[in-house]
Amino acid sequence: MREIQFFDTTLRDGEQTPGVNFNTKEKVQIALQLEKWGIDTIEAGFPIASEGDFEAVTAIAKAATTMTVAGLARCQKKDIDRAYEALQHAKFPQIHVFLATSDVHMQYKLKMTEDQVLAAIWEHVSYAKEKFAKVQFSPEDATRTNKEFLLKAVQTAIDAGATIINIPDTVGYSNPNEYGALFKYLLANIKSEEEIIFSSHCHDDLGMATANALAAIENGANRIEGTINGIGERAGNTALEEVAVALHIRRDFYQCENKIQLKETKRTSDLIARLSGISIPRNKAIIGGNAYAHESGIHQDGVLKNPETYEIITPQLVGVNTNSLPLGKLSGRHAFVTKMEELGYSLAEAEVKPLFKRFKNLADKKKQITDADLLALVADQVRQGETSLHLAGVQLQYVSNGHQGAIVSVRDKKGEIKMASAIGSGSIQAIYNSIDQIFEQQPVLISYEITALTAGEDAQAQVQVILECPQTKKRINGIGIDFDVLEASAKAYVQASGNLKNLFSEDK
Repeated sequence: MREIQFFDTTLRDGEQTPGVNFNTKEKVQIALQLEKWGIDTIEAGFPIASEGDFEAVTAIAKAATTMTVAGLARCQKKDIDRAYEALQHAKFPQIHVFLATSDVHMQYKLKMTEDQVLAAIWEHVSYAKEKFAKVQFSPEDATRTNKEFLLKAVQTAIDAGATIINIPDTVGYSNPNEYGALFKYLLANIKSEEEIIFSSHCHDDLGMATANALAAIENGANRIEGTINGIGERAGNTALEEVAVALHIRRDFYQCENKIQLKETKRTSDLIARLSGISIPRNKAIIGGNAYAHESGIHQDGVLKNPETYEIITPQLVGVNTNSLPLGKLSGRHAFVTKMEELGYSLAEAEVKPLFKRFKNLADKKKQITDADLLALVADQVRQGETSLHLAGVQLQYVSNGHQGAIVSVRDKKGEIKMASAIGSGSIQAIYNSIDQIFEQQPVLISYEITALTAGEDAQAQVQVILECPQTKKRINGIGIDFDVLEASAKAYVQASGNLKNLFSEDK
């Protein structure tokens, strides 16, 4: 059985989702979980894009022990040099070089001829090969590229030293028949003495990203690129968890194996959902809340008699566990640390103390602490730890059928507190108006979402907001988690406001 490699681009292509911004600590946390899940290669970022991206790629390169760490680069020597600098500490480094090849991209974006594109591919892939043993090349917008020219571009990259060729369906234009046939054509016509790995990279604009990825495998692709939960710009990318489970359930058909540890799937998915602020739809395949629920009486009867009547995937296969965590307000520090280790977190002493304190505070409010509650505490602490300003307090005055009043205080890392008060049509608006005064800015609130992290009346609330800077039109998100919805709302807005102010300052 041939092995299919999994290439994760959640931290690069996935972060291009509007409003999604992971900080460096979160990216390392995600990378280590992806490594535990079994990812072969992680695209840690685009090192030349920003100092933050460079720092994150460098940190992940140092932290990863088993998976290859890749950095993205345009066909420009400065990009390749920057990627080399970021990846110099990686145990298994790789560079991913790309250049558009479709007529529309060459004419309007690149303003280059076919000969100029081929020359650029040769020059920069050759240059990358001098610095990296593993070089991947992507002809951007491959599925809208003239087939004969695509073959020339791919062959040029191979001749220059690329051993991994990625065929991106950049705008989600293709369908399974066309996409599979494209791989078959390229594999039949390339010339190379070395083994060339062909990779699939699909977007979901027409809802066929997973189907296209599987079609690529059927036609010779040995690597799949995508993101967790399918996040990404526009309609998103191939959802890697869907491909992984499809290959497992239908291994009789695909005759493939891979390194993915399926029991880590739900945990990986939940981590991305929490840190990105993008909730998983209940009807989402594999990891949605309804994926293993049965409403119909006929279905319920069949499942009770034999689960295989209506379930082709068991919840346990992907790590779905409904058992509650037997920790409460009387639990000690040792039991807490042990449980966190079971959940995959090796915490430093400096991290345990504040986290345990927050756990005890939550345990005083909740009847039962679940795994989801603990994971939420960790995610919130990581994100809040990267923020220079923190919510210090919220005081509300509520009046029926009238304007609400709020006093909000924010503390910086030096311990200094800024305070402001404002009114609003509702409590949330009053809180947000107060925070706007503290930060001296008037962002546009694009999105406000509340999610209950666990079931029941004592569930923790996660609030995600997306703010837009009126001047630059750039968007940034903020996430707040708390037992109290208003407190969570204020945390999320403070975090987003602080990040937006920093972003605006950098732009100026």
